[in-house]
Amino acid sequence: MYPLIAIVVLLVLYLASALRILNEYERGVVFRLGRVIDAKGPGLIILIPIIDKMTKVSMRLVAMDVDPQDVITRDNVSVKVNAVIYFRVIIPVKAIVEVENYSYAMAQLAQTTLRSVCGQADLDELLSARDKINSHLQEILDTHTDPWGIKVATVELKHIDLPQEMQRAMARQAEAERERRAKVINAEGEYQAAAKLAEAAEIIHAHPIALQLRYLQTMREMSTESNTNTFFPFPMDLFRPLLQLLDEKADRGKTPNNGTKS
Repeated sequence: MYPLIAIVVLLVLYLASALRILNEYERGVVFRLGRVIDAKGPGLIILIPIIDKMTKVSMRLVAMDVDPQDVITRDNVSVKVNAVIYFRVIIPVKAIVEVENYSYAMAQLAQTTLRSVCGQADLDELLSARDKINSHLQEILDTHTDPWGIKVATVELKHIDLPQEMQRAMARQAEAERERRAKVINAEGEYQAAAKLAEAAEIIHAHPIALQLRYLQTMREMSTESNTNTFFPFPMDLFRPLLQLLDEKADRGKTPNNGTKS
């Protein structure tokens, strides 16, 4: 009876140490007497107790935050920059054998690369050309992590922390730019209005009757308004004959009398 119980206990212990179940997104790197056999999984994995050892590796996409880094840009502006990196393990054997802790190594490499790339850019480029910097970061990190069996999918700059004095200077610059645009738009409006008035003056000069029609329209508009004072402008054409008569009389008065009396 006791030998049978001992056999059952040993069998249970053997199965507990020999059987492993891996999920769909996991792989197991198996070492046999210290040598890599292969990456197995997913599903049921059978190991030889004491002889085989297995290390699990997740094949899912990992999002890693990069701590804020103090960066001095090419135009000598001190900023703090942080980013997020999306990567996944492609070759599990390399991720375990080639690097001791690929997550820690990835974080350190990302920090140094972030400082190096951002330090080579101007502040304006850092703020406006993020896609270019992200692509450059992704290319450098992917090149360095390829021997580790890791693929860097995306690198995104999350936040750029500027000094207070730089924020105030940029706010003043933006306000000055808005004022410049407002003045340009106002000048363009004045120019267009002046051009339209010049066209209207040419039309009135070519067709004097248009001024009379405009006068009548103005009188009609004024009659509909509840104003206590009403101004009636008189066209100069009504006084033109009288003005001509006065000018002729003045010219005759200025003409010298050259005749002599006999």
